[in-house]
Amino acid sequence: MFLESINSPADLKKLSIENLPQLASEIRQRIIEVVSHTGGHLASSLGAVELTIALHYCLDTPSDKIIWDVGHQSYAHKILTGRNKDFASLRQYQGISGFPAKDESPYDTFTTGHSSTAVSLALGLACARDCLAGEKYFRVVAVIGDGSLSGGLCFEGLNNAGHLKKGLLIILNTNELSIAPNVGALSNYLNKLISLPIYNRFRASLENFVKSRLPKGGRLIRIANKFEEGLKGLFIPGMFFEELGFRYFGPLDGHNLYSLIPTLKNILDIKGPVLLHVITKKGKGYVPAENEPVKFHSTGPFEIATGKAKAQGERPRTYTEVFSNKLIELAKKNARIAAITAAMPEGTGLDKFRELYPERFFDVGIAEEHAICFAGGLAREGLKPVVAIYSTFLQRAFDQIIECISLQNLGIVLAIDRAGIVGEDGATHQGIFDIAFLKNIPNLVLMAPKDGFELETMLEFAIALDVPVALRYPRSVIPQSGYPAQPLEIGKAEVLREGQDFVLIALGSMVSVSLEAMELLEKEGLKGTLVNARFAKPVDINLFKALASQAKFIFSAEEGIIEGGFGSAVSEAIDKPVIKIGLPSEFIPHGKREILLEKYGLNAQGIARRIIEEIRGKKDI
Repeated sequence: MFLESINSPADLKKLSIENLPQLASEIRQRIIEVVSHTGGHLASSLGAVELTIALHYCLDTPSDKIIWDVGHQSYAHKILTGRNKDFASLRQYQGISGFPAKDESPYDTFTTGHSSTAVSLALGLACARDCLAGEKYFRVVAVIGDGSLSGGLCFEGLNNAGHLKKGLLIILNTNELSIAPNVGALSNYLNKLISLPIYNRFRASLENFVKSRLPKGGRLIRIANKFEEGLKGLFIPGMFFEELGFRYFGPLDGHNLYSLIPTLKNILDIKGPVLLHVITKKGKGYVPAENEPVKFHSTGPFEIATGKAKAQGERPRTYTEVFSNKLIELAKKNARIAAITAAMPEGTGLDKFRELYPERFFDVGIAEEHAICFAGGLAREGLKPVVAIYSTFLQRAFDQIIECISLQNLGIVLAIDRAGIVGEDGATHQGIFDIAFLKNIPNLVLMAPKDGFELETMLEFAIALDVPVALRYPRSVIPQSGYPAQPLEIGKAEVLREGQDFVLIALGSMVSVSLEAMELLEKEGLKGTLVNARFAKPVDINLFKALASQAKFIFSAEEGIIEGGFGSAVSEAIDKPVIKIGLPSEFIPHGKREILLEKYGLNAQGIARRIIEEIRGKKDI
């Protein structure tokens, strides 16, 4: 057993290269054992084990910097950088984060969780290093996946890096079978040849000699470069990156440490931007994940022997499932409905739509900005696009929502999944900002359902409207509210309970929780009016003002940040102070959803406690 002796990359370097494949096997087993209990991003982390070992074997981390794009492939990195002893707490409250976290370890240069950012971050590090030339030189490596290349930000970074010519290494880790045949003896031989220091010294010396001694030396160099590029182009897809200004090497077998490590050592100190292309297999070393990499991209707890999810009894319906089924029902009746996702068909529930209506389904890749603009084009010519995106990823398309959709007043529907606290994925994924950044956009209608029936009603209502509509719902099972879905009218709320002691205006997921809180409060002798807001924009000004005129205490409840959120909209509407119950304007850590809701007072007990505290000055309930 080698893993038990590894507490840092310095320990890793004590092993001979012949021992590293065994270490890789031990790391894989550790990842599988832990994720089978905690859930997590399994397939991508299993695929990056050898690459991670090679990087830490060849670099001097944390002085040298590694930036993991997205970061869901970083489990082996965490294990090798002193966190193996705590790895069993992966994604648990106050445990190890499922993504790189700058406050968790000096080996995590940035806290990352969104795709396509690594190249820009790495280039910034390299430029800062060169500006501060008197300080210690360090090497910069960004690890990106093929999915990252579908994000425009990645290309912006690559374009700028090729122009600035700073010394950095981009590792492109792909797993597409269409390019797998290029991983062979000839490709490996060519890369060994052109990565050798003697070859690159000769190449640089020849260029300098030709430029200084021959009048037409520049033309000769271009011819020589074209020959090398042509040689590569016969066997490998490197021409594009060479044109961007990178020296390209690859593709290499990303699981072969005997080729990875020598190549890395050869190319790490080449001047200027370098791109190394490796090919790996998602789920490598665990057959169920190899066979179903999409399923095991992000998985819950599972049985190791079979790969099947651990039995949890009969599972209630989720908001995502209700949305998926209702959209299919509506699309059957309306041939103008189209569905758009940004590389998340399974997560958003659009995979079923894809199977039934492939001609009306569009997966644009990890490109949320494009998804929104693309939807605008569809809507302009008469289709009814429904764009399903997680709340945290919708942040990336803020400008497009304003410029391409709301300014044009186009009838698209934004289905905002994972709105609110998402749980174990943590700070980079909590969907807590959407109310605040959407409620101030002209023309946009923002709704949130109290339960599954209301989600169905709202989706049908949104599709019938000819204005931009955003519909937010949480990563949660459907609550049993006991109230039937009422007909909808833009900006109209509904009163669920009446009482004289206070008014509580709840939005979306907080309605069912507030109903439970009302039961607790009645036992304490407090009876109030409960309102299901239904709309965060526009709010029901007339109803709210009427209720506020009769009550001393006005409360709002929302699963989003208080600052600039729904409660602020209520306060602005009634021109009267509102006691806002919601999330603080801070980044929420990882942990189970129910634990975090309790921590921030967004469960029934927390809401009841806050109301009693405000009315009676008591905190105990």
